[in-house]
This record gives sequence, C-alpha cells and structure tokens, in this order.
Amino acid sequence: MTELSDERRMIQEVARTFTRDRVRPLADRLDPVKGLIPDDLVQEMADMGYFGILIPEEHGGLGLGAYEYCLVAEELARGWMSVASLIARGNGLIGSLKAMTPEQKATYQPRMARGEFLGAFSLSEPDAGSDVANITCRAKRVGDAWEITGAKYWCTFADGADFILVFARTDTEVDPKARHRGISAFMIEKPRGQLPEGVSGAPIPKIGYFGWTTWELAFDRCRVPAGNLIGEEGRGFYLATAGLETARAHTAARAIGLAQAGLDDAVAFAKQRRQFGQPIAGFQAIRFKIATMATEIEAARALLYAVCEKIDQGVRCDKEASMVKLFASEMAERVTSEALQIHGGGGYTTLNQVERHWRDARLTKIFEGTSEIQMRIISDHILGR
Repeated sequence: MTELSDERRMIQEVARTFTRDRVRPLADRLDPVKGLIPDDLVQEMADMGYFGILIPEEHGGLGLGAYEYCLVAEELARGWMSVASLIARGNGLIGSLKAMTPEQKATYQPRMARGEFLGAFSLSEPDAGSDVANITCRAKRVGDAWEITGAKYWCTFADGADFILVFARTDTEVDPKARHRGISAFMIEKPRGQLPEGVSGAPIPKIGYFGWTTWELAFDRCRVPAGNLIGEEGRGFYLATAGLETARAHTAARAIGLAQAGLDDAVAFAKQRRQFGQPIAGFQAIRFKIATMATEIEAARALLYAVCEKIDQGVRCDKEASMVKLFASEMAERVTSEALQIHGGGGYTTLNQVERHWRDARLTKIFEGTSEIQMRIISDHILGR
C-alpha cells in the first residue's frame, strides 16, 4: 500500500481521534433510539473544515482532493456512517461545484465550507432509481422563476439542509433515444429544519442509516428563482453524473470504515469472550476469520487510494471508481457479517454496536449505484456495450 505523506497521516489521525472521542460515543447512544446527529457535532465538523475539503481555498475551503476527502470519510464511518455521509452535504455536493457560475461560487461555496449552507440531493423518484433518465418531475418557467411539480424519493436530510438540489425535466418533449436530455438542476433554498414552501413529505422507514431522516417528497408548483438554476438548462443529467467518480470513492471509503469498525469490535470481543476455558481469540476458526477480514479491508483500501490518486491527477477512472465501489461495498457486508458472527448471539442484539456496522454496510451496496450497476459499467469497459 502507498505510504501516506506526513500531511495525509496527520489528517487521518485528527479524524481518527475526533471519531473515537466524539462520533463513536454519540453513535452508540443515538443510533439505537434513532436519534438525530446533534447540531453541536455538525458545528464541530464545520470548525474542522470537513464541509470544505473539496472547496477551493479562494472560496473558503481547504482546497484538498479526493484522497484527503476519503481519508476523513473512512475514519468518520468507523464511528457512524451517517456522519461520514454528512460531509458530502457541504463540499458543494461534489458534482455541482464546477457547474456553478462564478457568482454562485462566490455566494454559496464559502457558506458551504463553513457548514452554514448544507444541502440535500433530490434525484431519485419512485420510478427513477438506477434508471436516472426516467425522471418525470417537471419544472416550468413562469416569469422570472421556475415552478417544480412532481414526486421525489430517497432525499436524505431534506429537512435539516439549507437547500435541496433537485433535478427536474424542463423539456416536455422526451426523446426515447436520448431520455437523459432535457433534465435541469435547481437549488431550492429554505430554512433549516423545514421543507421548502410548496413541498410536502413523509419520512421513509429505514432499517439503518439513522441520525438523519430520508424523505419521500411531493413538489406542488414549488417556485425557484431563475437564478437558482445550476449549470446549463437541459444538461442536469451530466451534472448529476459529473462527480460520480469522487462520490463512488467516498462510498468505498465509508464501506471500508464500516468494515474496519466491525473488525475492531470483533477483535476486542474475541480477546475478552471466554469459552471452553480460554478467550475465543485462541481458536483457529476465529483467528482465520479475522485474518481474512483484515486482508480484504487492506485490499479495498489500497484500491481506494489508487483511485483517489487518479481522480486528483485528473485522470479518467470511471471503471476503477466502479471497481472500488463494488469491491469495498461487497467486502464491507461480508466483513461486518463475520464480525457479527464472532459476537455470537450478542451480535444479533442492539446491545453491541456491530449490528449497526452490518446494517449500514448493507446500504453501501445500493446507493451511489447498486453493485449490479457497477458490474455493468466495468463489463462495458472491458467487453464494450
């Protein structure tokens, strides 16, 4: 594995300490009762610059790259994956950063970097998940504003965010051969803690990813100023996919963090749990499980760092980003499941946190493109479409 530079090692250590002292204790207390991420933790993350890792220094961010972003995300996920996901709600929601006009960058990005302007991402719909081009939510130009009408699904943090980046069709004529055309992106500003005017919603009952709420939303002529169009009209699909390499690396980092947390908990448990007169860490079956788990984590981490280097060098790596997202997420489910197995019956209770790692790891195989979508991308690169 590539040796980390002194700067990157320091970033990693600071995030690891913050997670150990602040994130993990909160997660252990709040996740079992489905409590929300506390505002004071969000402010601490803002003070540490975590919402501006990818934002240029001239706009108030740290001006760092995907490598540093993923180092922080991995460490945060060892405590609570929801917190590791929260940093994406700053950082310009990745893909929208470059699409902003100079005026929008100057207005919004410093506030994002300070954690004062965090966003929610509203792309999916009841019939548009992996098939993003199937979006039916509409945006109609009315004077100096747009009116958005339609249904959205899987919008996490819609209430807690300061804005929602929503994707809607601005072209009423859908070309069956190019369904991705005619989709535009809009930034809907709103008070924190509320849904926007003209938007109603219902929380989606989840089996994990607690700490914040995921919403089903209904837009009823929700008005957005014309100046809040992000990127070019009709080219929102490209904006949504522009940051996928970094987003998928971020998901891989979160998966690796969850797997590492599962391994850490399993090792600690195996050393203190006694059966047949000795700690279960002495049994070969347990030792071999842990050896395999640790090896798979290290392999995923090495691939992640290689992908991050490519992203930061500006080298196209959509195939490799899909590979690391696929490998890390599948690995995380296996490793956290083995960690739960090592805990025995106690692993299947909420008295041990390993079940949280397992539940959240399962989600990494679904969001930011399912494992099946990643396999399609990889195979298309190798075999052609």
